[in-house]
Amino acid sequence: MVTGDGGGPAEADQLRRLAVATLDGNWEHDHTVPSRTLYPHQWSWDSAFIAIGLAHVRPDRAWQELRTLFAAQWADGRVPHIVFNPRLRVGAYFPGPQFWGSERADGAPAAATSGIVQPPVHALAAWLVHRRAPSTASRAALTELYPALVAQQSYLTERRDVARGGLACVVHPWESGLDNSPAWDEPMAAVPADAAVMRAYTRHDTAHADAAHRPTDLDYARYLAMVESYRRHDYRDDGLADRHPFLVECPLFNAARGAAEHALADIAGVIGADPVPHRDRARRITEALVDRLFDPVTGTFQPRDVRADRLVSARTALGLTPLILPDLPPRQVAAVVTEAGSARFGLARRMDRPLPSHDRTAGDFEPLRYWRGPSWMNLNWLLWRGLRTHGRPDLAAGLRRSMIGLVAGAGCHEYFHPDTGAGLGSAAFGWTAALLLDALASGDAGRGGAAEA
Repeated sequence: MVTGDGGGPAEADQLRRLAVATLDGNWEHDHTVPSRTLYPHQWSWDSAFIAIGLAHVRPDRAWQELRTLFAAQWADGRVPHIVFNPRLRVGAYFPGPQFWGSERADGAPAAATSGIVQPPVHALAAWLVHRRAPSTASRAALTELYPALVAQQSYLTERRDVARGGLACVVHPWESGLDNSPAWDEPMAAVPADAAVMRAYTRHDTAHADAAHRPTDLDYARYLAMVESYRRHDYRDDGLADRHPFLVECPLFNAARGAAEHALADIAGVIGADPVPHRDRARRITEALVDRLFDPVTGTFQPRDVRADRLVSARTALGLTPLILPDLPPRQVAAVVTEAGSARFGLARRMDRPLPSHDRTAGDFEPLRYWRGPSWMNLNWLLWRGLRTHGRPDLAAGLRRSMIGLVAGAGCHEYFHPDTGAGLGSAAFGWTAALLLDALASGDAGRGGAAEA
């Protein structure tokens, strides 16, 4: 695989042009689609990552990306994981707006959306967009978005803390962003479903990607069963502990919550609001993560199956993501760095293989199947940011070279083979292009550019 950092100014410029062309090609009048093939609508955390990249080349479009997403925020503060484009034909994506039926729920927006959420990386994105090009316009954009970002956090804090331990639950694997990660195998096994139910539906993902690379029909049957359980109660969160089959506290999801509070504190300082409550909430989230999800035996963070009240055994890249928290205690920082550098993930100053999404030494490691092994740019980016936050520029530089090398070798694919670096999934993928731009820009500091700290 290619492991360089762009091969010099000429190749770096070529990669920038590729990334910008990808984002321009995926622009859809007021938002960016993840890809033109498999993902033709607006996805929540995709838009946050895409805004981070757009800030380097199209800052006005970066703010539009976030405004468009939050225009579909529900009255209770949730930001739906999909906002459907009404211009597309019925059946353009499965499960589509007819399956979700958001219009039947109290407080849903006029736009058709899904009823679930994704990791709240949006406040961090807004802060980074502003930091990239601070101006009167960017401060006005922060002021406009701030109440919606606060409402997003309040929803997760007040309505999703099912176990009352300070962490938000995800009610569906799709909310984690890592749809079919081995982290969900144990809690999903308790969800009753039959793969035969999928005969009544047409999956669009397997029309655009090899079925061997995608979740199985049994996975999908369980996904639909979880949506139906939530939809049956109009996506209300009261009583989840009594009726919903899947309730998991996810390390990435809650680390994103904590990082969002830190970002909101920074935003509050710019717009004249009080940052102290945000810093207090960030501290409590970090403490809860360490208390409830850190496993001292394995030295990593693990999801907690709330129904079974136990940590999930699979060791996935989810366990590395709390490193994005600036207040993560030194013991946990050291443990995460050790886990990342183990044979399971292979982080190093000079990486000979990409960082996988799952323990590459595990018996259920699958290098081609979606989140069960392949390397993803957004997970790399989160860990890269965490390494810089906690004073490991040596390892951050190694990961950055690997990230750039993936695109240099295979293009802006959705995900990559964790051994060879070959491109997998959708081509011309939005967040891969966007986060490539951010990684390339960080190397500009030594050449007179502005790198994000």
